[in-house]
Amino acid sequence: MWALVTRLGGQIRVATGLGGAIMLGWDMGAAFALGRALGLPDWLVAEWLPAIESAATAATNEGVADHE
Repeated sequence: MWALVTRLGGQIRVATGLGGAIMLGWDMGAAFALGRALGLPDWLVAEWLPAIESAATAATNEGVADHE
């Protein structure tokens, strides 16, 4: 799973506006495809990735807010 998470840096959904940019989450279609390529079963990605995505998104957006 960690191998998948560390490779998702380029698969980020971002929203921009007057207040700057925020991370919305990962492209889950790409995440599942990458997970399959890495040999991870879909059920494992579906079970664990949303929670990891939520934590990563919150931490990323906190970091962005701290630098504004």
